Amino acid sequence: MNTNISFFKQRLLTLFLILGTTISFGCSDARADDPFLRRTATVRVVEKVGPSVVNITTEFVERRRPFRGAFGDSGFDRFFEDFFAPQRPKKIRSLGSGVVIDREAHVITNEHVIARAQTIRVTLGDGREFEAALVGADPNNDLAVLQLETDEIVPWTAPGSSRDVLVGEPVIAIGNPFGLSNSVTTGVLSAIDRSIRADRRVFHGFLQTDASINPGNSGGPLLNAEGDLIGINTAIYGNAEGIGFAIPIDAAKRVVDELIVRGEIAPVWLGLELQDLNDDLHEIFELGENTSGVLISQIRDSSPARKAGLKRGELLTEFDGVSISSARQFYDLLVRATTGQTIRLKARGKKDTRVVEVITEEITGDQIDSMGLRRLGLQLEPRNEGGFAVLEVRADSGAGKIGIEPGDIVVGINGEGLTNLSVLRRVILGLRGRSAALLIVVRGRGRYHLTVPLGE
Repeated sequence: MNTNISFFKQRLLTLFLILGTTISFGCSDARADDPFLRRTATVRVVEKVGPSVVNITTEFVERRRPFRGAFGDSGFDRFFEDFFAPQRPKKIRSLGSGVVIDREAHVITNEHVIARAQTIRVTLGDGREFEAALVGADPNNDLAVLQLETDEIVPWTAPGSSRDVLVGEPVIAIGNPFGLSNSVTTGVLSAIDRSIRADRRVFHGFLQTDASINPGNSGGPLLNAEGDLIGINTAIYGNAEGIGFAIPIDAAKRVVDELIVRGEIAPVWLGLELQDLNDDLHEIFELGENTSGVLISQIRDSSPARKAGLKRGELLTEFDGVSISSARQFYDLLVRATTGQTIRLKARGKKDTRVVEVITEEITGDQIDSMGLRRLGLQLEPRNEGGFAVLEVRADSGAGKIGIEPGDIVVGINGEGLTNLSVLRRVILGLRGRSAALLIVVRGRGRYHLTVPLGE
């Protein structure tokens, strides 16, 4: 009896296995024959947005002096090169990605993709290739806008919104990693508002993803599962493994709109003078040891900060949700802002903490010149031969105390040669939040590198 039952169970199990295998194979064949089961959300997004993703190839011709320094005398080196060994040009090519965003064939990409480029060529997914003109670029936000030089209709994808992105939601990156055109990677949105340090600078507000973003992906789109353009991928974080970053599209749109209209991002100001916290200030304001922020030491008349109601002596602890620990960090964030942007600052007074909305304004050349006089203590005049002549030195300034005099010539500040007034003003803006600057000063036949303390 037990033997018969055991035999019956074995036959029944064999029958189930045979039927299960048949059913399994049947389902597999059915899935293979049904394309709708394979056309996932990712496939639909790639079909929808992929045609608007472009590959960008740039060229820069670098002149090389093959015998530089070979003879220990720069004059003889130059003579030898000019007459016996002409400069040999070297073509430097770089690859990147981008996405067409409107019917006028504007393309968003990263600034570092097209930096120094002399020629830019763009290839669409369908193989068409066009020259592209640079509309404008902003290194502070690592964004650039190109325009295809064609009257043909090209596919485009309008920017979406990054305001409502969700940590954990699926995302898709499309780009040109290592020259492999129109490659698709997938992942999830790992985090938002990430700050990363790259190329001796700190970038804030990035979207983080585990979708692979490699060299060549820079400038390509980051998309959600509905095909909305939520970010512009960037591969500036060279040490990342399995971690990618993207500029949120809401931040990118502000920059792109101004680049299309003006070709550049106008510098802005709030009219604040800031001071880093020290032990004395912690004691005076009765701050805890772990309290961070920057102190408002001065507010300029008729400035955005004055109009917003900020007060001298308040402590700024946040800039658009980013915790502030130094004046330098504050200005690193401000330099990425555009004209008319509303910035939310968290201000802490003696009795309460409040959020103040400040609307940025474009800073004028005269305001920058006045800032330079306050900070450097020098009144400068451009020279036809290059550099700036010192007309006046404020006696109580750092420059005055270390001995800079009228008639001296300032040819460089913080490693940048002063070739014209535009360069000088850009350098002065870069001094905000710093305590000292390195000046190259020429006096007679002497050339001196001087560290100058900066005033407020």
